[in-house]
Amino acid sequence: MIKDIPELKVENVAIAIVREKNELDETVWNSYLLNLKDQKIEGVLVTSTGYGELNEEKVRTSTLRHFLDEVEPKSFVKIEPIIEEVFGINNEYWLSFYFNKTMYDKRYVFLAESITEANFTTIPLINKKGVMII
Repeated sequence: MIKDIPELKVENVAIAIVREKNELDETVWNSYLLNLKDQKIEGVLVTSTGYGELNEEKVRTSTLRHFLDEVEPKSFVKIEPIIEEVFGINNEYWLSFYFNKTMYDKRYVFLAESITEANFTTIPLINKKGVMII
């Protein structure tokens, strides 16, 4: 029964969107997965998609999938670059992983227009400015 399925809460795992400079000194944006736990997570699957409305027209981006075998404790992994043109729509990252032989999942949604300097914080482990959901 549904009542028998435990509600597992994801803790100490975050997704961050970080503004950086590339090797040509151009501003780029990248998404990162941060494992803030003291133990590694394994079998990590991240799907990303954007959706919403731009110029009174419904838009949806392609869904991208990324598999990471494991993410070490207190570390971060780059998921993918993200372009500023999609900051006007919702950007969703769906994360699934194994921790202590139990599967966890969580949906992280950066709401439209939320990836702005007004919402910047210093991202732990990366030590750069960006927007993070934990």
